[in-house]
Amino acid sequence: MTPPYKGAFVVWLVGLLVYLLAVFHRSSLAVAGLAATERFDISASQLATFTMLQLLVYAAMQIPVGLMVDRFGPRRVMLTGTLLMTAAQTGFALAETYPEALVARLFVGMGDAMTFICVLRLIATWFAVTRIPLITQLTGTLGQLGGVLAAVPMTWALGHVGWTRAYLSTASLGIVLAVAVLLLLRDSPAERSRRGPALSLPAVRKSLAASWALPGTRLGFWIHFSTQFSSTALALLWGYPFFVRGEGLSPNAAGGLLTCLVVSVMLVGPALGWLIGLHPWHRSSMALTIVGAIVVAWTVVLLWPGDAPLPVLVLLVFVVGVGGPASMIGFDVARTSNPPHRLASASGIINQGGFTASLLLVVSIGVILDWRTPGGGTDYTPEAFRWAMSAQYVLWAVGLTQVWRYRKRARRHTSRDELAASIASMG
Repeated sequence: MTPPYKGAFVVWLVGLLVYLLAVFHRSSLAVAGLAATERFDISASQLATFTMLQLLVYAAMQIPVGLMVDRFGPRRVMLTGTLLMTAAQTGFALAETYPEALVARLFVGMGDAMTFICVLRLIATWFAVTRIPLITQLTGTLGQLGGVLAAVPMTWALGHVGWTRAYLSTASLGIVLAVAVLLLLRDSPAERSRRGPALSLPAVRKSLAASWALPGTRLGFWIHFSTQFSSTALALLWGYPFFVRGEGLSPNAAGGLLTCLVVSVMLVGPALGWLIGLHPWHRSSMALTIVGAIVVAWTVVLLWPGDAPLPVLVLLVFVVGVGGPASMIGFDVARTSNPPHRLASASGIINQGGFTASLLLVVSIGVILDWRTPGGGTDYTPEAFRWAMSAQYVLWAVGLTQVWRYRKRARRHTSRDELAASIASMG
């Protein structure tokens, strides 16, 4: 087995910390949703607009960011994203009106979009191919610690030091990490900063069309679409209100469940990464099995008469949390389907899947809550939340149908032996 290049773990650690901070900023509104409705005097639909706008920008930026990484290298793009997130989170801390806060979250999403694809590119450059699935899963897993820090500690900070000081203190972390990126990050063992060839608009279109034409890229997109949205909607916005207003839990218990969501990611991610590397032919089967388990868990909770018992809700968040690591399967399918020079842009295509689905779900939940809440306002009922959370079934139906469809096409396009030979040649 080829060892990683010298310094690979330092480079990976810096990239991981930036991604962790991005996840924190992305998730920091989850426990502040009710506080935001009071601070800005907004409805559920307006609250959902924060996350909708952030996810919309994130999803829309994926392909441009992938092209930027292929052109300018991950170091420059990650530095830009870190500085942008820092400035945006500072603006969010100081915002006093709803429009000001919306603009700040827009730029948080833009900076967030410039992190994960950069880390994927660094992993593919610095590590042996046989280690890439595991390192990728570890990145997604450990990066979710940002969600832990955005749950219980952020709940405490909002309650004890207030909105502005809580968000300003987290924004300051970006300055430290920007310095670390500047001093420690290298695009490759041979180059601090790498530049790819300039691409004309026709060349960009041709490259993206070539990636999308591959059944493996489309399969990766729909795997990412189907696996991620449930955990993302809970972690980013609706988990805390659902557990407090929909299931009658205390704020501390709701924050604890969001922490369990992240713990699930951390426990399952490395094991799933190992399985992906060991059984690449069965990656889509793993995704289908995991989504099926998520559907069953939600069905049990939504059909439970009255408030579901705490153990059932703990089981729900653990099962839903597995969807985060499962979404990484989509990137691995894209990696083995595309040539190296299109890896970042192909990853951008894949990353659009889950965040597009998450965007649709976050908005749908907000609209349905407003529709089903008597008299409007934020006094959401358990029945309203059952209606709202049922919107997931539409997305699961679409996603699973497409995964099954392109799984067949991908297997016709590349046989088991061809896949094994391709992975061996990468090493």
